[in-house]
Amino acid sequence: MRIGAGIALIVIGAVIAFAVRDTSDTFNLTALGIIIMLGGAAGIWLSYHLANRRTHVDREVMDVDVERQYRTEATSRVAEDPIDVTPPQRGVGHRHHR
Repeated sequence: MRIGAGIALIVIGAVIAFAVRDTSDTFNLTALGIIIMLGGAAGIWLSYHLANRRTHVDREVMDVDVERQYRTEATSRVAEDPIDVTPPQRGVGHRHHR
């Protein structure tokens, strides 16, 4: 039962319990309406708990040797020939065209 069906049962039960006049001595519509409303509330509660229950997930542990293959470590090597990234000085070594 979904939440919408539970709400519908609560509404139908409330209409039967409070809006319909009970003229029969053998059949109590107020009690029937309350029972239907309780069924709707139980349905909402059940659907909420079934939708939000925690599932058990099996987790596999990776083999240590396989994990070592995929492990990345920062290298501490410095480049043998450093690269000069300083910008050239303006006006030194090249002409400025206008």
